[in-house]
Order: sequence, then C-alpha cells, then structure tokens
Amino acid sequence: MTTQTDMPEIAEEDALRADLYDFLGLMLARPPGRDLLQRCARLSGDDSPLGQAMQALSRVAAVSTEKGAEAEFNALFIGLGRGELLPYASYYLTGFLNEKPLAQLRADMARRQITRAPNVYEPEDNIASLMEMMAGMIRGRFGAPATLAHQQEFWGRHIAPWASHFYADLEAAKNSVLYAPVGTAGRAFMEIEREGFRMTTQ
Repeated sequence: MTTQTDMPEIAEEDALRADLYDFLGLMLARPPGRDLLQRCARLSGDDSPLGQAMQALSRVAAVSTEKGAEAEFNALFIGLGRGELLPYASYYLTGFLNEKPLAQLRADMARRQITRAPNVYEPEDNIASLMEMMAGMIRGRFGAPATLAHQQEFWGRHIAPWASHFYADLEAAKNSVLYAPVGTAGRAFMEIEREGFRMTTQ
C-alpha cells in the first residue's frame, strides 16, 4: 500500500485541494467516528462561503456524538430500504441506479488504472468514492499526479454534472444537522473548482 510519505511532491494549492476532497470523501463514506468528529470540531475558516461552512461544521461537530452522527448518516444515506438521499451519479443523472454514468466511470477508471478497494461494495459512482478519486488523482495515488487537464476532464465528466446538486440537497435535507454544513462546504468547493478549471482554459 502506498503511504503518505511515498506521495510525489505537489504544489501546496493542490495539496489543499486534495485534502478537502479527501475530507469530503471521509465524511460521506461512513458515519464519522470520535476522531473525525474531534477533527471537525477543530476546523476554522475565513469569511468566504467555504470558510463559513467550516466554521458551522466545527460548531455542530463540537456538540455531536458518535451515536447521533451515525443515526443522521443512516437516515440520510441508508434508511429503511433507502435513505433520504441517493448519492450516486447514475441516480442524479438518469433517475436510476447502475446506469450509463456508472459504466462510463468504470471505463474511465480502467483507463486511468483506478481500482475499487476490495472491501467496498457500493457502486463506484457514489459521491464519496468520486471525492476520493479526485484526491488520489491530484496526489498521485494512481501513478504520477494527474495533470490539471486530466483532472478537469475527469471532474467535468463525472462530478460537475451532478455534485453541486447533490450537495445542495444534502444542505437542505430534513435529516441534515451535522451534514448540513458538509453540504454547504461541498457546494462551495465545487464552485471554487468550477471557476478554477474555467480560468485555466481561458
């Protein structure tokens, strides 16, 4: 397994982007344990929309319990039969699971030599996995760090068409308390990425 110290050197700005993708992936992959809740409680931010979202998440995490966070996660994403939200590209783009967006993602993953972890059983087009893939591409977990053009291509194909909508839904979900500022942060970050990629193509 590749360790953090084995990662190639990347620009500080890209490392910060990768950190945020990794953080969103962690929050969305499974209920946060005590360590992650404590990490969230230590977050700070500036007056930007993303910074304010981090401040809000810090405040909520400071008074959240593992049990409460797990109950919220289950209500949002698992539920009885299904959760309040279905965080999959196929669902957001077609209304059904396991559709063409998933097949396109799997083909792109194979081309980039990205493989699903053996202990992960969810379809690869779930939001947590896509956040982790972006972080991995930026950091070079799948080989050399992806060029900005390759990052933009992957983001534009698999994340841009639906992630902002998902994060807005998470922000407004009736079961979102801890996850409401996660939705706000994700939505703000997607706008930052959109603008950043737009500027590189001018």
